[in-house]
Amino acid sequence: MNSSFPIRTQAGSRTATEAPSAIKVDGLVHRYGDRVAIDGISFSVGEAQIFGLLGPNGSGKTTLFRILSTLITPSGGDATIGEWSVVASPREVRKNIGVVFQEKSVDVKLTAAENLMHQGHLYGLRGAALKARIAQMLDRVGLSDRANDKVETFSGGMLRRVEIAKGVMHRPSVLLLDEPTTGLDPGARIDLWQYLRMLREEEGITVLVTTHLMEEAERCDRLAILAQGKIVGLGTPAELKDAVGGDVVVFDVADPQAMKQQIEQRFRVDATVMAGRLRLNHEHGHRFAAEVAEAFPGEILGASVNKPSLEDVFIERTGHRFWTEKN
Repeated sequence: MNSSFPIRTQAGSRTATEAPSAIKVDGLVHRYGDRVAIDGISFSVGEAQIFGLLGPNGSGKTTLFRILSTLITPSGGDATIGEWSVVASPREVRKNIGVVFQEKSVDVKLTAAENLMHQGHLYGLRGAALKARIAQMLDRVGLSDRANDKVETFSGGMLRRVEIAKGVMHRPSVLLLDEPTTGLDPGARIDLWQYLRMLREEEGITVLVTTHLMEEAERCDRLAILAQGKIVGLGTPAELKDAVGGDVVVFDVADPQAMKQQIEQRFRVDATVMAGRLRLNHEHGHRFAAEVAEAFPGEILGASVNKPSLEDVFIERTGHRFWTEKN
């Protein structure tokens, strides 16, 4: 499921009804030999928005991230950051993005301020303007009191904050982060997301983050759910879950396949066997679970009824669980 792609009348102009977008992806394709990693996806990201790319390992989200950060050129289609094409104008794109990779990108033998100083030099910042920007960014990420401490003394969460500050030193319009909470404890994860919201609100930066964690996807303003190189869900977390409809009912039974046939015949519903359990959607989940237990006494070993989650969206769109094994 791909969103429609707003049409440009000419470079640098928008149609009268087109909302401002910081990122646009149009029919993007990428192949590694015979394997298709990105399969013709399209979507747009609004300005000053936190947008998530949610998908299991092998879904294509890291390839998409590498294309948007100009590390690789797509096999087909295009993407733009602001007015600049990642295919035709990668140098201009790099001026307008900040990037935080999974791998550590700071020099741990330098202080926090020194790391930011060298980053500022790369983008032409000097003198009083550079000093002011370093002080501002360290304050924004809560590290003013550690400005002159070597980064090697920092916790994982503090190190990530230095990387974020480094990524936005040159005031980019877009910040790209690839699995930024990898290796962080729960408290540090919460802190990092607070800083991302602060950047959106105080700096007006558009944030695009890749993740395989449902709880992080819930924090995004909008997100795209990827599976096998395609977008299988696009919208706000609430919109995606509402689209599933009703309740998610899961039954524990001795013979899931046999019970699936019996329930489908008796109640005219569609059920799925997944991980040895019977799963279906129903508008009135609790009532339905009780009716099934009454219809098949002694055969229902357990039942759960919940509102749809983002994983349920993934299951409903793909027929598979949200796995995270490597390619």
